[in-house]
Amino acid sequence: MDGNILQDTWAGLNLKIPQTAPKAGEIRYNPGMAQQKRPQILLTNDDSINSPGLWAAAEALSDIGFVHVVAPRVQQSAMGRSLPRETDGYIRPQKLIVHGKEWEVYGVGATPAQAVLHGMFEVMGFPPDLLVSGINYGENLASGITVSGTVGAALEGATLGIKAMAVSLQTPVAEHFDLSDRVDFSTAAWFTRFFAEKLLQKTMPFDVDVLKVDVPANATPQTPWVVTRQSRQRYFYAQPKDPSITEGSRNMGYETRIDLENLEEDGDLKTVILDGKVSVTPISLDLTSRVDLKDFRQFLES
Repeated sequence: MDGNILQDTWAGLNLKIPQTAPKAGEIRYNPGMAQQKRPQILLTNDDSINSPGLWAAAEALSDIGFVHVVAPRVQQSAMGRSLPRETDGYIRPQKLIVHGKEWEVYGVGATPAQAVLHGMFEVMGFPPDLLVSGINYGENLASGITVSGTVGAALEGATLGIKAMAVSLQTPVAEHFDLSDRVDFSTAAWFTRFFAEKLLQKTMPFDVDVLKVDVPANATPQTPWVVTRQSRQRYFYAQPKDPSITEGSRNMGYETRIDLENLEEDGDLKTVILDGKVSVTPISLDLTSRVDLKDFRQFLES
């Protein structure tokens, strides 16, 4: 986004950037002057502050900027861009070891999109140069991206004029929610840094508001990446849980399916699942259909 537009967008929010050191007990802070000279990156996710995927992204991004980690306190997958009033918004500082150094990070009683807002307004106090959401347990592909909390967080930042990317790693459905340490995020972290550097160096074209990156399970840093479209297919299909279960959660489960006969050649689904390549999808905030608007009015009037 154009720098002047970003300034106008942020100024319109009436945010007061702190000019002095924070008072005792305040959450909001300014990084030291030396750190302010580095790109300022806000990192969040939907798998919670305890996710190894988040830690892997933090470590990779710390080489190229000052990383502010603000993420949901508990698992918030499939929240999309929701902003429910029921969340408490409580910000809890925690300690995280990155590159052998102790970081202060923040777990928030919030959805991913809300974590972005808390991160910008209450933790940073100024707009980041880049928002990164991920690395997610599980690929975010096809029509399911509107459900994704990972993508939802990136979209929330994009509405405020912030460059944003959402990064996900293909994993088995069984490992989407257990924060398994069996998942190797090293390659996904490599691509997170790779594309983050590009976004920091470039002004994105008009109508590219979020970069969605999906990394195959068996990818390496040498795996080719392809610019793709979002597939129109449904990929995650709801599956009711066993009705005999009387205790615990009865929320819908899901499984993955692909309609091979109608699979788009240039889509994210084929690129990741069948071709085993990294998918890079430019996402727009504009959900308007690409139909000619005059023609569509005539269609409605006929």
